[in-house]
Amino acid sequence: MEIYKVKQLNNLFSYDLTILIKQSKEEGFRFIERLVNDYKNGSNTFRNSGEALFGVFNEKEELIAIGGLNKNPYSQKQYVGRIRRFYVTKEYRRNGIGSLLIKRIIKEAVKYYKIVVLHTDTKQADHFYSSVGFLKGDLYPDSTHYIELKNYMLLN
Repeated sequence: MEIYKVKQLNNLFSYDLTILIKQSKEEGFRFIERLVNDYKNGSNTFRNSGEALFGVFNEKEELIAIGGLNKNPYSQKQYVGRIRRFYVTKEYRRNGIGSLLIKRIIKEAVKYYKIVVLHTDTKQADHFYSSVGFLKGDLYPDSTHYIELKNYMLLN
């Protein structure tokens, strides 16, 4: 049984992102590339209050999943956070890695937010987020799913 570790990533460029970038591009997703570009140009470094970037590492210390938390840029409401740049490499999907990562992000989000939102446009991601407690709905600008953290904490 392999052991996985979730770590907060304080400097994205200290880690090898090659596999994440390559796989996500092959699947038609550009958001890992955007993560790198935004980090480079300073527009999103996940360093503001209420923000964090996390990675999941396998036993070989390889980065196999990534996901971040930002204050929701599409809302004026300070109590709404947003899941951003969430990606799990193909070989590690359906093994609890995504759940491990989302739980860590939510654990951080509870300190700052009442609600966390996200946007996805794939059925696979919709199913995943619904399975970990997110509700599908467009109550919040530019989002497809949301979770009320007080309800989440009662269940977990």
